[in-house]
Amino acid sequence: MPLADVVFGFGAHSAIDDAPELLRMTGQADRDGLDLFSLSDHPYFGARLDAYAGIGFVLGRTRRLAALANVTNLPLRPAPMLARTVTSLSALSGGRVVLGMGAGGLWDRIAAMGVPPLTPGAAVDAFEEAIVLVRELSGGGPPVTHDGRHYRVEQIEPAPVAAPPVWTGSNGPRSLAATGRVADGWIPGHAADWVSERYRQSRPIIDAAAVAAGRDPRDVRTVYNLPGRITERPLASTRDGDNRWIGGSPGQWVEELTGAVREHGASGFVLFSPGGGTPDLMSLGRWANEIAPAVRAAA
Repeated sequence: MPLADVVFGFGAHSAIDDAPELLRMTGQADRDGLDLFSLSDHPYFGARLDAYAGIGFVLGRTRRLAALANVTNLPLRPAPMLARTVTSLSALSGGRVVLGMGAGGLWDRIAAMGVPPLTPGAAVDAFEEAIVLVRELSGGGPPVTHDGRHYRVEQIEPAPVAAPPVWTGSNGPRSLAATGRVADGWIPGHAADWVSERYRQSRPIIDAAAVAAGRDPRDVRTVYNLPGRITERPLASTRDGDNRWIGGSPGQWVEELTGAVREHGASGFVLFSPGGGTPDLMSLGRWANEIAPAVRAAA
């Protein structure tokens, strides 16, 4: 199931105790026509839902909502098994999966799970190699032998299912360049948006790497994790002193996001609460029923 040109979703950082609320929210989002939901992937936190267990369960209860791990903790989910996970989810859900990929953060917690830490450079190399290997192990074809620096498989049959789109959470220059070479989308880190210095410095690295690899930079969509309030009345200012988006009325959201699509090529928005957590049900309803349709119509 191909994603819309401009994607609207919401993000959650769900604890196990929050599971009933997550199911209510994803059910509402599915009925209201949102495109996707995302779960953070931090398996070392015992109180959190496992991202891929949560994604699989929610996909089984919904009809059109797609799912994304925002982003997959790659060091704890080796690429060959990750390929099996995402192709199976895609087959079961009719293609309603996006593969979010990251090189790994919180290395002290990752190491506590028994995985040897990697240097930043090696982590980026493993990240790019993993994306390539997931694709090699998808879409059918002859058995795959891959003898790389970080992954090795020998005569493994690919799944007869296409790999899902790959969106990365790249930040540094090397991982941004890898995104340009091999990914389908980019989620700017630290909730950076289209007016931020981080975006202005980062996106040209992706574009240059895409061109060098013979790709069209427009094939790497930009999807923003966007925290903010949805208010009844317009705010005097929709950005703070550091020029970060803080929200506003539905009309202010529509104006801002339409400009992001038209003027900056934005391809999607994942709503979070102002503090970066899960939005509330009322805000989610306004996001789905007032803001998303208006932006789609205008853009």
